[in-house]
Amino acid sequence: MSWFNKLHNRKTPPGLERVIFRKLPMLTLGGTLIPFFVAMGTRLWPPAGTSAEIAKHITTVDITAIATVITVWTALFTVAIGCVLVMVMKGPAYVADAYSMEKPDKPERESDRS
Repeated sequence: MSWFNKLHNRKTPPGLERVIFRKLPMLTLGGTLIPFFVAMGTRLWPPAGTSAEIAKHITTVDITAIATVITVWTALFTVAIGCVLVMVMKGPAYVADAYSMEKPDKPERESDRS
């Protein structure tokens, strides 16, 4: 017994969701490495000031970098879920088993409702 019956091999051609889905790995890499390099650059070239001010600045940059990476990953994961859903929805159409209608598909008249 076949669980799914395809409807006339109908399939919608791929669109923008495939283009976006293919760019996600590079966007993830860029969204991860850019904050990392900013945090490393702060350590290599610290700002002028006392040691307490420098430590506070580095900690602030680290927290900002971590928050940025988490935000980028969350956004890209959400976009990936959307792309996968659109790809699944554009896939082949499936139908359930046929069933007979009890009434014809006609709109009711005002006199039939009462």
